[in-house]
Amino acid sequence: MTLTSTPPEAEAPEIGADTPRTPARRAYEWLTPAGLGGGISRGLRGLFGRHTGALDRSAVVVSILLVAIAIIGPFVAPYDPYLAVPADALLPPGSQHWMGTDDAGRDVLSRLLVGAGTTLLAAVAVVLISTIVGVLVACVAVLSPRGVDATIMRICDIFMALPAMVLALGIAAALGPSLGSVVLAMVIAMWPGTTRLVRGILRVTMNAAYVESARVNGIGRFPTLVRHVLPNSLDSVYVQASMEISGAVVLMAGLAYLGVGAPPPSADWGAMVAQGREYITTAWWVATFPGLAITVAAIAFGLLGDVIRVRLDPSLRRKR
Repeated sequence: MTLTSTPPEAEAPEIGADTPRTPARRAYEWLTPAGLGGGISRGLRGLFGRHTGALDRSAVVVSILLVAIAIIGPFVAPYDPYLAVPADALLPPGSQHWMGTDDAGRDVLSRLLVGAGTTLLAAVAVVLISTIVGVLVACVAVLSPRGVDATIMRICDIFMALPAMVLALGIAAALGPSLGSVVLAMVIAMWPGTTRLVRGILRVTMNAAYVESARVNGIGRFPTLVRHVLPNSLDSVYVQASMEISGAVVLMAGLAYLGVGAPPPSADWGAMVAQGREYITTAWWVATFPGLAITVAAIAFGLLGDVIRVRLDPSLRRKR
């Protein structure tokens, strides 16, 4: 008697037209600052097809210009951004006030220039701090026993299970409205993503041949990680951080819009939009110009992160 077995192909269920053929991304990844920044860049790339030199150069130039404005904005503002002049309330854009005035008679352009430092520099600081914290925690996880590593990853999963906006809003509201509480809340919401990314890369790299050679030669795990493994694993961290700047700008503006950002009369872009929403039909400029600034910054930094990703990945450069 001859025994026959069913081929594995026959046992597999038939794949229909509705069956996903690529692994789906986790739901929370779309709700993180990095996912938001990548979504902004991919959406705009779709209008142009592949990468174009003009679009890449424009993103770099606009990003540099925004950072320059954030640094020198308070020194070139034509008016005092905090000086209320009730007689000049809600003046439309004109020769005296190029972007008009708000309901307190303050110059919108001056507040935009000063608010660039509050919004953009704070977003960059949040990404920098959360990246450093994420890398350090990932290194601890890799060097620790398996139980400690698993505990750290479960903590990251708990934080990442909530959308960054919801988590940051709850923490900032509990700490009280201030720029410091917003920065702390955003760092707490953003570090787990970097930790998971770096930990995965380090785990793979620690099993590379040159790491095994170092162990044979008597070099410990910590010196090997610091001197060789970590420096060779930072390309993805650069891309992650650059993508997160775009999402951090939107997240910070959203928190300020909801009233948990820097208290009045701080010139925060999100707070300016919230202030102008009451006059959107009668004094459109109060909310429109800050909204446009947030949009331009989010798109520029999102595309900048995409440019950095392509520059650091040779396989993507060949596809351009």
